[in-house]
Order: sequence, then structure tokens, then C-alpha cells
Amino acid sequence: MTGTSAGSGKDPKRPPHKRFLESEIAQPDPAEAAFHVIPVPYERTVSYGGGTAGGPEAIIAASNQLEVFDGHSVPAEAGIYTYAAINCSGSRQTVFARISAACAEAAGAGAVPVVLGGEHSISFPAVEGVRRALGGIPLGVVQFDAHADLRREYEGDPYSHASVMHRIVDAGCPVVQLGVRALSPGEVLLRRSLVEAHRLRHHDAEELVTRRVSRLALPDWLPQWIYITIDLDALDPSIIPATGTPEPGGLEWYQTLALLESVAAQRRVVGLDVVELAPAFGLHMAEFAAARLTYQAIGCVHRAGTRHDGTPPT
Repeated sequence: MTGTSAGSGKDPKRPPHKRFLESEIAQPDPAEAAFHVIPVPYERTVSYGGGTAGGPEAIIAASNQLEVFDGHSVPAEAGIYTYAAINCSGSRQTVFARISAACAEAAGAGAVPVVLGGEHSISFPAVEGVRRALGGIPLGVVQFDAHADLRREYEGDPYSHASVMHRIVDAGCPVVQLGVRALSPGEVLLRRSLVEAHRLRHHDAEELVTRRVSRLALPDWLPQWIYITIDLDALDPSIIPATGTPEPGGLEWYQTLALLESVAAQRRVVGLDVVELAPAFGLHMAEFAAARLTYQAIGCVHRAGTRHDGTPPT
């Protein structure tokens, strides 16, 4: 979901950084960077609070307070190139085309696009861009989220943040959902049919949190190449409260990191996004946690040995 019930606003003391980890690393040649950070300050289908348009800037600013050693390795050594923010003015079709083109460019160059949102609807054009770069290679999606986002449409809009996974499934990408704990009755029924068709599997928050699950086996039918989408409300709001609908009972911090490591170890990750941060004045903990999670996700992918030579994993 999108927005923030905590209220939004820029901190006048926040330094105006424009690149991820700008304080620690130089901007590399994009051809030599394994990861391309793509800021997308897009927000149009808010259904509760507002503020996700400020998410990318806040994540990038907070990233400049990170240490490059993430507890396991130094992912920055793989090269992290930051794009200029996507222009989010104009029609939705125009903006989505820009997002898709940027992700196709990054993936086509052998890098992993790391999209920073913005609302969750941007994941659809991001996935489409990666698919275009893959040229017909099947792509699966692993979704970390408090919400299923499987509504056919929401408030009359089929491209709402609440419908993004429906669009992705309809486009032919099978999905694994992790951390969901809020669904409409229609989404419950749709999930059942998708599970039966081997187009979706879900491990909801109640299962993962109460059983302290930190590793799981991905289904055999999930393609070998995957895109990971992380809606920050997947985590418990005690960790990241600055989201539109901070559902209680979310994933824990180290549990989330372990699940990311588990997923990345089993498949080739060719794209990822971190979305739905709605910065709230004074809640630096949320912005910093979002930046840290972004960098940890990059580390998980890097450590998994993702190759960038265009060949499928063995």
C-alpha cells in the first residue's frame, strides 16, 4: 500500500546527496558496475496517506550514513552506479515507459537494476523492462509485502499499487509471496486458484513469524531467473513505521535478511526494487533502515554469485 499515516515532510537538515553511497564510493563507469540504482519518485494512486514520492531521495540520503561492510562482505566493490531520478511527470503510460526503458537498459548491460520507489505500482514496468532485456527467458517474481496487491483494480484503477501483482501475474510471471498479512476476500479466492495452477505460492507472515522461518525452498516451477520486489511494509512497523499502512505482525529484521539470502542463493536475481517508504519528519530510523535493507539486498545478490555474462545459472 502507499503513503504514510505518520505524516510526511522533508528534513531541512538532510544533506542533498544524489547518489547511493556517494559519501563512500565514487560513481563508477556504468559498464563496470554490477548494480544500477534507479530512483523513481512516482506517486499517483495513494489510498491512505502520502509521501512515497520522497522515498528515493530519502533512501539515497540515508545511504550516505552506511558502512560499506554489511556484516558479511563489501557489496560496493561490485560497483554501484546511480541513475538520475526518473522523470515522473506526464501520463502514466509515459512514466511507465521511462521506468521500463531504464530497467531494460541496466539489465541489458548485464547489471542488476535496483529500483527505489515511489509507490509499488512501479514494479510492473520495472519487471517488464527486465523481461524485455531477457529476450524471452522466463522470469519469476519474489514479493516481500504485507499486502497481496492482487486486486483486479482498486478504486477503479487496474494499475493501482494494490493491483501491481495482479498485473505481473497476468503478464506471465509466476510469483512467490512472503510476509503477507492483509488481503481482501477476492484476493483470497484468487490466490487459491493461482496456487492450484502453480502460478503463485505464499508464505504469509503468521507462518513465517510465529514459526521463526528464516529459510525456505522455492518451488520447482519458479523460473531460474527472478526479480525481487520489497514493499517495506513487509517488515514489522516497529522497524519501518513510515509506510502508508504499517500492518502489525510483520517480518523481523534478521529474518528478512536471512530470507533474502535464501532466495538469492536458489535463483539468479536479475532485478530488484525497494518501494513504499513515505518519509516522515523525524523518523530517520525508517529511512536508514530502508537504505540499509537496500544495501543488504544488494549484498545478498552479490554474494550469491550472480553472473552478468548473459548465461543462465547452473
